[in-house]
Amino acid sequence: MRPHRAFAPKLAPLLTLTGREARHLAEVLRARPGDTLTVFDGEGLEGRAVVRAVEGGVVELEVTATWPASREVPVPVVLYVALLKGDKLADVVRAATELGATRIIPLVCVYSVPKEIGEGKLLRLRRVALEAAKQSGRTTVPEVLAPIPLSAIPPVEQGLAAHPGSAVRVRDVLDLSRPITLATGPEGGFSEDEMQTLTERGFTPVTLGQRILRAETAPLALLSLVTAGEGV
Repeated sequence: MRPHRAFAPKLAPLLTLTGREARHLAEVLRARPGDTLTVFDGEGLEGRAVVRAVEGGVVELEVTATWPASREVPVPVVLYVALLKGDKLADVVRAATELGATRIIPLVCVYSVPKEIGEGKLLRLRRVALEAAKQSGRTTVPEVLAPIPLSAIPPVEQGLAAHPGSAVRVRDVLDLSRPITLATGPEGGFSEDEMQTLTERGFTPVTLGQRILRAETAPLALLSLVTAGEGV
């Protein structure tokens, strides 16, 4: 069985974990002294650690070995995804992390519902990304940034925007040697003005097939075409 994974912002010979990470190890995974874990710092370093103590909400680890590791896609993949209702955005962040997104940025669009999220929800989205990175064996944790209006997207080197009116297929335009930026809209899609803005910023409108996808499905379909189906 694959060893459980724990996150520490900086790996050192002795680690003291507290808070959410310690509670998860102690109460969910039932870690006990002598257990072996894999630890990672979210920036490409992994290690082997032995649990030395579990007491009072604190878990102490001894790191016995470290090594550079990468199970990341070879080029940065940034995902702009329209704000979604309820827990749908958290579901997208979780799956996008598993699929290899490097950075996830919520978008405020004309048809977005809601139009904003609070600091508490943003922190939760970042926790979701961390947990998904641990579960999926990633060696880095994607950034989850605060929402921005679509008009604030900067020019990109290579952009793909999901658009049901396009006949262009991802595989016909994707260049796997350059950074990739993806954009998907809300229920109702991007407005005409928004599509024009995206095109001016370097995005190519692409099709995701003949079926109409939900706003929470489209970003994962597009990511899959790029990071899995297209061989990244």
